[in-house]
Amino acid sequence: MIGEHRPGRERGFTYIALLIAVAIMGVWLAASANFLHLRVQRDKEQELLYIGHQFRQAIERYANSSAGNARRLPLRLEDLVLDERFPEKRRHLRRIYLDPMTGKAEWGLVRVADGQIIGVHSLSQDAPVKRAGFDLSDLDFTARSSYSQWVFLAAIQPGSVPKAAMPAASASGTQVPSR
Repeated sequence: MIGEHRPGRERGFTYIALLIAVAIMGVWLAASANFLHLRVQRDKEQELLYIGHQFRQAIERYANSSAGNARRLPLRLEDLVLDERFPEKRRHLRRIYLDPMTGKAEWGLVRVADGQIIGVHSLSQDAPVKRAGFDLSDLDFTARSSYSQWVFLAAIQPGSVPKAAMPAASASGTQVPSR
């Protein structure tokens, strides 16, 4: 019988088409989630670079505002927020920023031999997405395998800090990379 319609024969095709559509949507969602995670990671890296530069500049301003020839570096990060060495209080940093990689206000501190802070780094052991295209002051970051190795050292003139103030180890116990 030509033209006769059998209702049971078309159900299998619709079911298979629905399964294929669900599979395609699953793959698309997985790819979108991966792309979104990568985008968020890159945004955090940009924020870490910005904050690291802020700390670096604040440490340099703190050292440059020291009285006399002997430049002093801060002993605590809070000294950058409120410098009480002078009659009028000075601020070299607006606040102690959160580490975008860990979400905490805890930073690895790079101290010189007498305990003064000359740099900071993230405490995150995650691997960076960014591997190239750094500013001149951050070129060493190219070969680093974790964010904790992105060390933001202040550019203090060699003769301006006492010889005992050569970079020692960071608060996390890792050696400071040579510049």
